[in-house]
Amino acid sequence: MALPARSASAASTLTNGGFESGTTGWSTYGSTGASFTEAGGRSGSLRLAHWSASAYKVETYQYLTGLANGTYTLTAWVRSSGGQNSAYLALKSGSAEQRTDLPPTPNGSWIRLVTSVTVTGNACTIRLYSDANAGNWANFDDIALTPGSTSLPVKGADISSLKKSEDFGGVYRTGSGATADALAVLKSAGMNYARLRVWVDPADGYCDKARVLAVAKRVKARGMKLLVDFHYSDTWTDPGAQTIPSAWSGHSYAQLKTDVHDHTYDVLSALKAQGTTADMVQIGNELNGGMLWPTGSTSNWAQLAGLLTAGATAAKAVSSSTLVALHLANGGDNALYRTWFDNAVSRNVPFDVIGLSFYGYWHGALSDLQANMDDLAARYAKPLYVAETAYPFRLDSDDDWENVIDKAEELVGGYPATEAGQAAWFRDVQSVVEAVPSGRGLGVFWWDATWTAVEGNGWDPTVPSTGNAWENQALFDYDGVPTEAMSAFAHR
Repeated sequence: MALPARSASAASTLTNGGFESGTTGWSTYGSTGASFTEAGGRSGSLRLAHWSASAYKVETYQYLTGLANGTYTLTAWVRSSGGQNSAYLALKSGSAEQRTDLPPTPNGSWIRLVTSVTVTGNACTIRLYSDANAGNWANFDDIALTPGSTSLPVKGADISSLKKSEDFGGVYRTGSGATADALAVLKSAGMNYARLRVWVDPADGYCDKARVLAVAKRVKARGMKLLVDFHYSDTWTDPGAQTIPSAWSGHSYAQLKTDVHDHTYDVLSALKAQGTTADMVQIGNELNGGMLWPTGSTSNWAQLAGLLTAGATAAKAVSSSTLVALHLANGGDNALYRTWFDNAVSRNVPFDVIGLSFYGYWHGALSDLQANMDDLAARYAKPLYVAETAYPFRLDSDDDWENVIDKAEELVGGYPATEAGQAAWFRDVQSVVEAVPSGRGLGVFWWDATWTAVEGNGWDPTVPSTGNAWENQALFDYDGVPTEAMSAFAHR
């Protein structure tokens, strides 16, 4: 249980947010010896530390009065060992309080977090809290309180596997175990945006235009928004594969531009005609090396730009309000993103949003994601979202196919392969996106939330006998019940 705040001598402005004057201006409650300043500040000489050789509960806080009522945002730079029972920063006014949990930072990097609350009664309390085990530590520095609020408008998931799973007998349940529509379960948890991939002519017929249209009706009927992810292939595209669809094989660059335009226009106009206009569109998927290889490889940026522009132009022709996104993988690699988007911008490729895939077991630390997103937001002045992330809630498999992540050494430090670990990963990725400056962090899509192990719904659309390598990273467990991570959709 959190310690109750104790009123300090009130001030009208935050003082000593960088702890360069020790703990002057701050008050401590609980295990007071576990809250102290030490060398190693993020921007100055000192930082606040929570640590003790024995278990402890401590709160370091400031009580502010004389504030104009309205919304305020608390910003703090933090580091943490992880392993605490609870560790967070919070902003409290009256009975209203908003908290942001501290992510573990085993690499020692600082991460900026935010939280906001509506101040009433002209007063609020800034709280830095740890309920920790012996030896657990947390650092805080560069605390700031500014007018304004934070939120994540996009709380999404890719559900491209859902239709095939259902057709092959997949069953989804509520938390109490009752059979239910997976979309209803996700919606009730707080999901508000669905992502659907579309292939040109897939071997098994799934993720084609017809089935995307069918699932889109269900998405919109639930009051969710729709992101359509064009792969421009008959199968998976990613940094290692961008295979031209068989129907476009042998086409010239000029013809491929027409193919991209017409396919994009066809799918999106059909969605619009049935009353399910796409709210966002990805022109390609994980385009690190380009698309439609070799024609649209990044080794020929002029042609890649032409193909991207053809898709974006088609999307806007169907609906000017549809957001056009360009999406890369390796979300912690700033050099990749700068090089790629500098090329796109210099060739006037039209886009509204930047999408990033970020899997912590492949793409670096959360601090790398934050540094990249901060730079991109400033450099291109565009909103950003994490188009794909996921994490396992267990390591064993629910079918005979080896899972992508199935060994303890593959995990991210501080995040066990448990339902709590999966939930913490989702929460902490959201917290990093929420902290992107100027409100340019839109939100996060979980990939692929509904891909449970169902015979016939495997990786390879050309080989029905392949299994699922992802079921331990879905948001439904091996009984079809929501995992704890689904609660993260309720993020403010």
